[in-house]
Amino acid sequence: MAEIIKSKAAIAWGPGQPLSVEEVDVMPPKAGEVRIKVIATGVCHTDAFTLSGEDPEGNFPSILGHEGGGIVEAIGEGVTSVAVGDHVIPLYTPECGECKFCLSGKTNLCGKIRETQGKGLMPDGT
Repeated sequence: MAEIIKSKAAIAWGPGQPLSVEEVDVMPPKAGEVRIKVIATGVCHTDAFTLSGEDPEGNFPSILGHEGGGIVEAIGEGVTSVAVGDHVIPLYTPECGECKFCLSGKTNLCGKIRETQGKGLMPDGT
């Protein structure tokens, strides 16, 4: 069973404020989730847009840096597409794999994810 771990993260506390590198708690993955040990990430234009305060979907505080790669550290119940130790490049937006968009290959339009997208929430609302 995976445990809560500590990690360093660059946190944006508010628009236009400098990023603050701090230690955060990372929860174990829930059903259908994967926890990745991020090896490298970048701060891209989307992150800079959020940090500027001009992004209408920007939420604070926020941990920026969604373009990266890492190693699967733990998996939640029901995950079969990856295993602990796999090297992965995570997607910016999750996908349910069950809605009409996911089943048609248009995973970027996932209906289940749209409910919480841009609200700073996981797909289950947490």
